[in-house]
Amino acid sequence: MAEQRRDARDVREEAQVAPERGELDGRDARDEVERAWDELVATACRTVADGLVVGTSGNVSVRLGDTVLVTPTGVPYDRLRPEDVVGVDLDGRQVRGSLLPTSELPMHLAIYRATDARAVVHTHAAHATAVSTLVPELPLIHYMAGALGGPVRVAPYATYGTAELAENMLRALTHRTACLLQNHGTIAYGSSLHQAYDRTAQLEWMSRVWLLSASVPGLTPSLLSGEQVTKAGERLRGYGQR
Repeated sequence: MAEQRRDARDVREEAQVAPERGELDGRDARDEVERAWDELVATACRTVADGLVVGTSGNVSVRLGDTVLVTPTGVPYDRLRPEDVVGVDLDGRQVRGSLLPTSELPMHLAIYRATDARAVVHTHAAHATAVSTLVPELPLIHYMAGALGGPVRVAPYATYGTAELAENMLRALTHRTACLLQNHGTIAYGSSLHQAYDRTAQLEWMSRVWLLSASVPGLTPSLLSGEQVTKAGERLRGYGQR
């Protein structure tokens, strides 16, 4: 009987503890979403501060499991609050928030479905957009192209927010982590918001360098070979602190 009473008490104690664990798990999940949303909003605001977008152009997203948090359409980033979180599933169904997600959602979801990306940054960066109107791919003006997988391609123009644009983008992103969108802007992805943003900034910088060097009358900028960029890319994979 004593053994039976002890077993029953253990069962009751476990039943009491279980909801507490569930609450902790739920709180942890909420905290993760809040942290991710805060970082997403900060990254979006940084695209404005760094001159990569104007007004509400461009958009940012981050993936948490099967949920994608994404900036809403038509809302200035500096006005976004914690309670404005917007989330969709990988099929585009809204699962969090009441604000409508960005009109460029098809591009973001296409990347998440086709790659191991955890974050995506899309901008209308001026120099990169200018390059997208001039050439089919950014000339190899700097070895940092290796950090993006090689020569950065230009995805053919299509109306914003369409499946056609998402398809064009995916083709340009084959074996790449960033591309230009013709007469539109840039898109880059990474394993984190920091990496996706850094790749975006590097692409804009390389575009500016090429435009500057190509604009000098009577001179033609020297370009790197594909082999040189590939070697640089291999070396860059070991760059930084481990």
